[in-house]
Amino acid sequence: MANAFDPYREALVVENHTVWPAEYEDWSPADKARVEGLIHAHPQEAADLDYLRQHTGFARVITVTAADLDRVSVA
Repeated sequence: MANAFDPYREALVVENHTVWPAEYEDWSPADKARVEGLIHAHPQEAADLDYLRQHTGFARVITVTAADLDRVSVA
């Protein structure tokens, strides 16, 4: 289960990771990079957000969903 947005952990994020479901494997790296930037710019709106504890802080992990793509397509 994904975690809710957490301002405390968000302030300590040192890495961003994006998990792409298999149905988007045919997208170009440039398209994926553009969408990742838009999604990570507003992590509080991500449908599937998780934080992984690291030695130096947290890694933010967002799994891309259709809802995320709908949200950033109007941006």
